[in-house]
Amino acid sequence: MKILLTGCSGQVGYELERSLQGLGQVVAVDRSRMDLADLDQVRAVIRAVRPGLIVNPAAYTAVDKAESEAALAYRINAEAPAVMAGEAKKLGAALVHYSTDYVFPGDDPAPRVETDATAPVNVYGASKLAGEQAIAAAGVPHLIFRTSWVYGMRGKNFLLTMLKLARERDELRIVADQHGAPTWSRTIADATALTLARAGSPASEAGAGWWAQHSGVYHLSSQGQTTWFDFTRAIIEEAGIECRLQPITSADYPVPARRPQYSVLSSQRLMEQFCQLPHWRDALGLCLR
Repeated sequence: MKILLTGCSGQVGYELERSLQGLGQVVAVDRSRMDLADLDQVRAVIRAVRPGLIVNPAAYTAVDKAESEAALAYRINAEAPAVMAGEAKKLGAALVHYSTDYVFPGDDPAPRVETDATAPVNVYGASKLAGEQAIAAAGVPHLIFRTSWVYGMRGKNFLLTMLKLARERDELRIVADQHGAPTWSRTIADATALTLARAGSPASEAGAGWWAQHSGVYHLSSQGQTTWFDFTRAIIEEAGIECRLQPITSADYPVPARRPQYSVLSSQRLMEQFCQLPHWRDALGLCLR
């Protein structure tokens, strides 16, 4: 099976290029070869590669900037996945796509399950939800993995920012009233590969049956939950950095995009059907080691 992987220079895409090896011929492209803002280029690349599976971690992820660049966020997060789904259906291929905890409003302090009502509170979340809906409407075999608070040792993310600031400053003020589950990019990639190893090609009889049975939305985030404040405390403890932390509220740190106060995802459905997921603290320790 030929696998087209988008966004291979991003933190999840980089890990996926490694994890997907052995499942098929991986054709990995970054924005220079397939810019999701250019829908004609998206179509052209898919038609040239003719994959049996498209894996799409590429996305517009600048949450605050999306408030002033809504059209671009929707083009990359909603319109491009819609094009991928349409092209995949024509080829008899399947699509793996990644979404976010930000599709939920975060006003209920209980882990969200896949069937809970969505109601994004910012443009980024709304654009990702529109992408989910476009894929489902296309009728293509698909897996949509919603994840949360993604970090890794490359790219721009909370972990790398906190490591840098903690080494530069004596004290950091960190939001302590938003709850979620930090998820290592390698956890996402490895869980994806373990799932796809069971799936097979949608072009085969067995594979087509698997995709027909399992297509849909799954939550894929680390187990447990924490706050940005406690996540930061764990980061500096694991890294052996001395830095004072001061807890603050969301109101003390105003940003353009509103954040969900509670966006913990229940990954029980994925773990029952595909594979186990680690506790966030265990994954963080492994990542830093």
